[in-house]
Amino acid sequence: MTLGRKAAILAARSTATKPINRRASKPRRPPLPKSARLGSRRRGWVLVGAEAGALTGTALIAIIAMLGCAAEWFAGTGFTESLLPFAGSVLLLTLTGSLALRLWWWLRARLQPRVAPLPALLALGLLGGAGWFASSDMFRRELANLRSLVGGTEEAERAAIAHQVFAAYRRSDLTQMQRLLERAQAYLPVIRQAAEANGVDEEVLVGIGAAESSFSPRDSKDGGRGLFQITAPPKGAIEAVKQQLGTDRPDPFNHRHNAFLGAATLRHYLRDMEGDLFLGLLAYNIGPRNGGLRSIMNQYGARDFVTIQPYLKNLPRDYPIRVLTAALAYRLWRIDGKLPRYEEGSNARHIQAVGIPGLGETLRASRKGGAEPPA
Repeated sequence: MTLGRKAAILAARSTATKPINRRASKPRRPPLPKSARLGSRRRGWVLVGAEAGALTGTALIAIIAMLGCAAEWFAGTGFTESLLPFAGSVLLLTLTGSLALRLWWWLRARLQPRVAPLPALLALGLLGGAGWFASSDMFRRELANLRSLVGGTEEAERAAIAHQVFAAYRRSDLTQMQRLLERAQAYLPVIRQAAEANGVDEEVLVGIGAAESSFSPRDSKDGGRGLFQITAPPKGAIEAVKQQLGTDRPDPFNHRHNAFLGAATLRHYLRDMEGDLFLGLLAYNIGPRNGGLRSIMNQYGARDFVTIQPYLKNLPRDYPIRVLTAALAYRLWRIDGKLPRYEEGSNARHIQAVGIPGLGETLRASRKGGAEPPA
């Protein structure tokens, strides 16, 4: 065998025994276009945002419920009986939240490689369950407990006066109140326009109309005129109504003008009382005589409705309660189509859950220097 033939045989053997590079034999995938890469990245951010938002909402609802429970269980002023256990429950809540977050990261690391949207879908499912719980009576009770804890004296005063309104509704002649609300139907469109133009609560304005005229416009002995018994509206309120209605002289005998004057007057006194609804209504009733409500409060050293109420005569003292009782009846009538009796079944809880018009977050924000109603 010649040398050349031997070399050829060795070369053939080495080629036959050489391992095949299967990776090299695979065809390479073409790179994704730039638009597809951007779309994939955008979808990823959307999923992450949905997951983070859902988890945040779920956590907030859980925190409110747990703190509300702790506020109910450990209510009181004793150090060892109330304050220390409540602080311990806050610490336990913090530790539980940290463990829950670690568990979520562990679960997410196993779910996302299988199906990318699965963590976001699971988080949205948790939010749905938390939202269902947030609509329950149990959550509303815990929210009220937490509000009392955080609100302190202000919230305690608000709750005490609110129960005066609920008690007044319970004592009301609901048949007579139903007739009053039926008479109000003819005036509701203009009341709604006046409330919107002056940035005041429509339901509260309905309550003022009910307390002032029972929606039977007339002139009273003390000089009150029409639907809102306008007597001496502030100059600022008159100027505002002139601009709103495009008139040189608002006419209190005109139902539309009267409603706008009532709304502008309420707005004026709410600003004067720094957004306090009870004091604003009381100032509306007292008017400018004897220096107005501010002068009376300074005289007796009163700081809010709770401290001024005992000094007043029956009519002004009960006026805010009467207004808000009618406003509550109007709200219930709109929601339920009837006026439920407070003492029947679970109506008391239902009525308290519906809430009193004007006592929402807007009022609390305005008392702390929030935005004023639009001019």
